[in-house]
Amino acid sequence: MSRVLTGAAVGTRPPRRLAGLDRALPVWAGVVLALVFLMAMPLGWLVWMSVRADGGATPGHYLAVLRNPALLKALWNTVVLAFWVGLASVAIGAPLAWLTARTDLPGKGLIRSLVLASFVTPPFLGAFAWVMLAGPNAGLLNTLWRDVTGATGPLVNIFTMSGLVFVVTIYTFPYVYIMVANTLALIASDLEEAAAILGAGRLSIARTVTLPMVAPALVSGFILAVLQALALFGSPAILALPAGFHTITTQIWAMFQYPPKIEQAAAISMPLLLATALLLLVQKRLLGRRGYAAVAGKGGLRRPIPLGLWRYPALVGCLAVMACAIFLPYGILAKAAFSRAWAQPLTWSNLTLSNFTFTFFEYSATQAAIVNTLELGVATASIGAVLVALLSYVTNRRLVVGHQLVAFLALAPIVIPGVVLAVALFIAYTRPPFVLYGTLAILFVAYLTKEMPVGYAQSDATFRSIPPELEDAGRILGAGRLRILRDVTAPLARSGIIAAWCFIFIGVIRELSASIILFTPATKVMSVVIFDLKEEGQFGAIAVLGIVMLLLTFATVALVQRALGRDVLGVRQ
Repeated sequence: MSRVLTGAAVGTRPPRRLAGLDRALPVWAGVVLALVFLMAMPLGWLVWMSVRADGGATPGHYLAVLRNPALLKALWNTVVLAFWVGLASVAIGAPLAWLTARTDLPGKGLIRSLVLASFVTPPFLGAFAWVMLAGPNAGLLNTLWRDVTGATGPLVNIFTMSGLVFVVTIYTFPYVYIMVANTLALIASDLEEAAAILGAGRLSIARTVTLPMVAPALVSGFILAVLQALALFGSPAILALPAGFHTITTQIWAMFQYPPKIEQAAAISMPLLLATALLLLVQKRLLGRRGYAAVAGKGGLRRPIPLGLWRYPALVGCLAVMACAIFLPYGILAKAAFSRAWAQPLTWSNLTLSNFTFTFFEYSATQAAIVNTLELGVATASIGAVLVALLSYVTNRRLVVGHQLVAFLALAPIVIPGVVLAVALFIAYTRPPFVLYGTLAILFVAYLTKEMPVGYAQSDATFRSIPPELEDAGRILGAGRLRILRDVTAPLARSGIIAAWCFIFIGVIRELSASIILFTPATKVMSVVIFDLKEEGQFGAIAVLGIVMLLLTFATVALVQRALGRDVLGVRQ
């Protein structure tokens, strides 16, 4: 960069802006084409399957959905689940973010680590744990309740809609937390202190200064939480089906049982795509014309807000949330892993290591599944992080015609149920020229497609926070966009890109819904093996493999954090 600037300044090298742009155009075109290939093709198959009929097209599949009360009830259940999960995630994630980012709360590092643990915990694994904790019959909490009070009924029943909302929320709120905490960390205390000097109270400052600054993060976090809940399969399969009700994803999965009803499954999934378009339109209307860029500097001091007597009650509240997401589920998984009978007290006679022996040496699929999972996780995260960074740069800087469509395609797959995406990919990649079924390649394509929206959302937030004026200065002095992206923008976005890598990697590790359709005996991954063990009632083996999954993820995240010297979530201290 220095050579370009020096040459332009002394007149020894003419500006090469146009040449730089010409060299960059194939890069932007290439990443957009890759997105179209990954996103538009499965969406096209989804649309075609929803109207496909012998000899042509028909609206009959949509009419069959509208006339089926069970499918309409599943659709309503999904709306209820997603709405309450979104609200609850904001209600939990935003206060936690404010407490850890802006106050003198004790143990902030611990809380951030526990939020990360909640994020990396697969929701279906958490659902398994809460079945053992709050199942109406043998659940540990209900057993203790009966022993202490002598009651005959359960204290809580996790097999309800409220139980499902609770379990999904405690593993979804980190999305809101990350976005809000990063935004709060960029707001200088001077703004709030100036308002206080002018006589504004804390509530008035929060309403007129802090809240407008974090509004984009709150809206984006709510939308992301809603979209996650809409597309979730594992937790509803574990909690909703035993309770006697369906969500869209479990209903679609049931349609794939023999005889399969793929066309109706595609038709009932289309409302989710319409919901995505509506949510993204609302987000654009609310935020599209407002700028929220901020880059920290030496003058932007951030002094913690004293909580006074509320410091320790606030800490207790944070730990209570973490108990529901981490302490209790992890504790019951550890107990089950070392127990002959997980529902019995952990006495010496009930202690055993046989669950580990069975899982690793007697259950034949385990070792290959661990290797497959790690290979797919590293490959998908590495390629995906580069791709979403380039895509978010293209859309934020409006480098291609139709950049709004590019952003929509990058986010749309987040609401396609994984089972539906898997069927579309199955159809697309079981015929020439792309015959991938039966190999890890089809799982790689599925994971890259499914996890890209989460990485894109993180990268998009990162590039939005970098003012384009920094790049304009380099372009005026003759540097091309690729040079500016490498020397100016990428270093500023480094932590966000690494966070996107981790988000994609963690998403691959815990992915179940697409894997359950696309796997073969030679390409099983850890989540599929856990689901197989659930069908066999092997809770001890589930606990063992679940703990291994968590340890592998935590080890990877710890290595990334050590290499960067930063919080992998991108939360600034």
